[in-house]
Formats: sequence, C-alpha cells, structure tokens
Amino acid sequence: MPKMTKSQMLTTLSEKCEMSKKDVTTLIEELTELAYKEVKKNGEFTLPGIGKLVKVARKARMGRNPATGETIKIPAKTVVKFRVAKAAKEAVL
Repeated sequence: MPKMTKSQMLTTLSEKCEMSKKDVTTLIEELTELAYKEVKKNGEFTLPGIGKLVKVARKARMGRNPATGETIKIPAKTVVKFRVAKAAKEAVL
C-alpha cells in the first residue's frame, strides 16, 4: 500500500474536520512555522500524542572518511531530532 501524499492528507483532514482544504493547508503551514520557531527559541516543540521536536547539541568527534579511510575531525553542531511519544508507539506497534 503506497504512503499517503500531502494532498491526500489535506483532503482527508478537511473531510474529517469539515473544513475547507485551504483552511487545513493554512493550519498545517502555521503549525509547522510555530514548531520551527519554538524549537529555535526554546529547544523543543511538543505535538501531544505524536511526539516532540528537540534541538540537540552534538559534541565534536573523530570520524573516518569512508572513501579513503582517513581519520577526520567532525566539528560540533546543533541538530534537530524527533522523539516519538509513548502513546504513538503503543498505537502503531
């Protein structure tokens, strides 16, 4: 079974919530923008029942270039991770 496309998701949500597809699209875009701002500002954003986006600082470390086998230094950086909520794990598994 193929995965749901963005268009299919928007159509399904608009039907279930009895909203126009345009309103659902706006809601999703605003939610996405809010999530990005909150992660940048506070370090995390939670979607209840689904999970949370978390900003994590990675330390500098030593790595290896797979093509040459040469040891290289990988600099420290900040990344965003998604942690799945317990309720979502239980519902899916």
